[in-house]
Amino acid sequence: MSLADRTPPTVEEYAAYRQRLSNWGRWGPDDRLGTLNHITHEVRRAAAHLVRDGRTVSLALALQGPPRAQLPSGFEQTMRIGESSSSDELRINFHGWSITHLDALCHIFTAPGGQLYNGRPVADVTATGARSGDVSAYANGIVTRGVLYDVPRFRGVPHVTLDAPVHGWELQDIAAAQGVTPRAGDAVVVRSGASAWYAATPDFANGQMDRMPGVHGSALEFLHGTDAALLVWDLLDAAVQDLPAGFHVGGGRAVALPLHEIAIPYLGMPLLDNADLDALAATCAELGRWEFMLVVAPLVVRGGTGSPVNPLAVF
Repeated sequence: MSLADRTPPTVEEYAAYRQRLSNWGRWGPDDRLGTLNHITHEVRRAAAHLVRDGRTVSLALALQGPPRAQLPSGFEQTMRIGESSSSDELRINFHGWSITHLDALCHIFTAPGGQLYNGRPVADVTATGARSGDVSAYANGIVTRGVLYDVPRFRGVPHVTLDAPVHGWELQDIAAAQGVTPRAGDAVVVRSGASAWYAATPDFANGQMDRMPGVHGSALEFLHGTDAALLVWDLLDAAVQDLPAGFHVGGGRAVALPLHEIAIPYLGMPLLDNADLDALAATCAELGRWEFMLVVAPLVVRGGTGSPVNPLAVF
C-alpha cells in the first residue's frame, strides 16, 4: 500500500483504486451526496464551534481577475446601463483552471461510455441536464470543518514543482506538524502555491497537463482513509510522472487527471477546483489556527455538472 510505505502507487495499485476506494452502494443505491454524507449534523455543529473571532476569508478567484498564464478566462460580462438603473448579463464556462468552482458527481465518467458514481448510466447525462449526480443535490450548502494543508509553508518554498508533487503521506506529515487530527467530514484544503506557480509559468496553456504540478494520485488513499468529505485545492492533479505513458484507467481512456478520474466517479467526492488560498494561508499563519468552518453554497442548477462558488472560511 503506497500510503503505508510512503511510495507512489504502482500501475496495478492505482488501477485497483477503482474497487478498493469505491463508495458505490455505501449509502444506498439512490445516494446523490457521495462523500458529503460524512458531513453529519454533529460535524456541522463541531465546525460552528470553531468560529471564535468572527473573521471571514473568501477562497474564490475574481471572475474578471487577471489572466492565469495563457488560459482562457471562461467569463464574459455584458453591461446594460439605463437612465436610472444598470444590469449585467454573465456568461460563465467554469470548468478549467481559471474559475473557482465545484465539480458535481456527473462531471467525470468511469470511462468513455461508462458509468457515473454509484453505477448510474452515462445516459443519465443529457443535452438538457443530468438526471443523477447533478449539483442541485447540494442545494442546502456544504458546511463543515475545513483544514488547510499549506504545502509551500511546510516545505519552505513558494510553490510545489513538477518533480515534487503533494503525496498523501505529506498531508499526514503536515497535519501532525500543525497539531490537527484529520476527522470524518473534513474539507481537505490543499494549498500548492498556485498564484506563485502561474506567475512563474506565464506560458502555460490549455491542454498542457504534462506540465502541471499539484497533488499526486497517492492522496486518494489519504482522502478515503480519513473519510474526507471534500477536496479543495488551488493547483489540481499533478501530471502523471510515474505511470507509463498511455496507461489506461479503464475503457480505453488514458490517465490525464488521476485524482478527478477516481475521486468523482468512484469515491463520490465533489472537488472544489481553483481555490485562491493565499489569503487563507496568511490568516491561518497569523492566528496559528489551521482549522475553520467552511461554507460553500453552489448555485442550484438542476442537471448541472457543477457551479462557480465563493467558498468562505469563518474563524
